[in-house]
Amino acid sequence: MAATHQPVALVTGASSGIGKETALALVAAGFDVVGTSRDTSRVAPLDGVTFVGLDVASDASVGAAVKEVSERFGRIDVLVNNAGVGSLGAAEETSVAQAQAVFDTNVFGVMRMVNEVLPHMRARGRGRIINISSVLGFLPQPYMAAYAASKHAIEGYTESLDHEVRDHGVRSLLVQPAYTRTGFEANSAKPDTPLQVYAKQRQAVDRVMADAVRGGDDPAVVAKAIVSAATDAKPKLRYTAGPLAGRGRVLRRLAPAGVFDKQIRKMNKLAG
Repeated sequence: MAATHQPVALVTGASSGIGKETALALVAAGFDVVGTSRDTSRVAPLDGVTFVGLDVASDASVGAAVKEVSERFGRIDVLVNNAGVGSLGAAEETSVAQAQAVFDTNVFGVMRMVNEVLPHMRARGRGRIINISSVLGFLPQPYMAAYAASKHAIEGYTESLDHEVRDHGVRSLLVQPAYTRTGFEANSAKPDTPLQVYAKQRQAVDRVMADAVRGGDDPAVVAKAIVSAATDAKPKLRYTAGPLAGRGRVLRRLAPAGVFDKQIRKMNKLAG
């Protein structure tokens, strides 16, 4: 074991987008950072970041990666569960198998990581688990039902977990980005059973989403919120990342149900 005196952060999905910016921001904040990617041979080097191979959808891969990090660094102070996949299409167009694949990464991948890392944190009596949710963890999104469901699941899991682990010096926290300038749309699965009855509206919503992502927050905005969650002396359960996420949270909390419903339909160019 080559123990370090620096705090150690483990960031999944760190080869690009939010994960990459988070890894670099944590290095700047004084952490030894381990980033993960399914294929480390294709990852461009990042100053101060050590990469290990990891597929969060594999029990064996998760176990091996966490063991490697704990043996090499002697500690894991912060776990950032960032790895995730998207899914576009109407609920009826999305097969159960496709939805299961989304959940296997976005939900069960988080659970796998937590179950492997948490014993190390409990043993040291401290740690932060930071799960990357989304505004779609508290807002609906037509034509992205499977993805929104996975993020709603992460919200409930994280908050419940936080109550369990707080007595052991560990916190379980959420960061909620809005639309972010990443490759989300290009890397999202399309419906595997497309239906003509949904085609026109699905395409309209796809255009709305593409425009929102192009005009979205820089990933560095999300990374800043993650660093706050990792380092705040008295952390909040939820961190919204950027002004759009903050406005969405206020809308969900304060708007009358009818007003909220109409706003969601208007935003997505749905009739009525």
